[in-house]
Amino acid sequence: MRKVHWIWPVAAASLLLVAQSPKEEPEKLAPYYPTPETIVERMLQLGELKAGEKMFDLGSGDGRIVIMAAQKFHADATGIELDAELVRQSSEKIQSLRLQKTARIIHGDLLKQDIRSADLVTIYLLPSSNEKVRPMLEKQLKKGARVVAHDFEIPGWTPEKVEHIEDDGEGRSHTLYLYRR
Repeated sequence: MRKVHWIWPVAAASLLLVAQSPKEEPEKLAPYYPTPETIVERMLQLGELKAGEKMFDLGSGDGRIVIMAAQKFHADATGIELDAELVRQSSEKIQSLRLQKTARIIHGDLLKQDIRSADLVTIYLLPSSNEKVRPMLEKQLKKGARVVAHDFEIPGWTPEKVEHIEDDGEGRSHTLYLYRR
């Protein structure tokens, strides 16, 4: 009878380990590919970003859109990034520029964020990722909120404006899509 008593704690511990198995990692929705500064500025201009407005960059990479939105457009800018190293780098840059009051980077899954306060959202994701983001945008964005998508359209939406930029100064062309909810 004594030998049976040790089975229950082992079984309970095994069940606890199974219950605590790591959560499924969020899906990476795009590779890191930095947007040229001239295109960053054009995205924010096309999105009609004004001082004091709230903007979100979904998949913020090195934070360049968030930083320019806060620094040059005087917006309240938030980036959401999955890659911990990019979050660290962009957060350090924000701190070195003393923009912490108006710029921040959230380390997390962009599909699980609350962006209801957004006046402007910028995205540079793959076409399949834009399709995954669309339901979140439709559910959360308030009337009049703008979305600027870089290079890839949001399936099922009709852009208000489409801007083709033939050469960004680095020999590459870009297409920007402006949407308004």
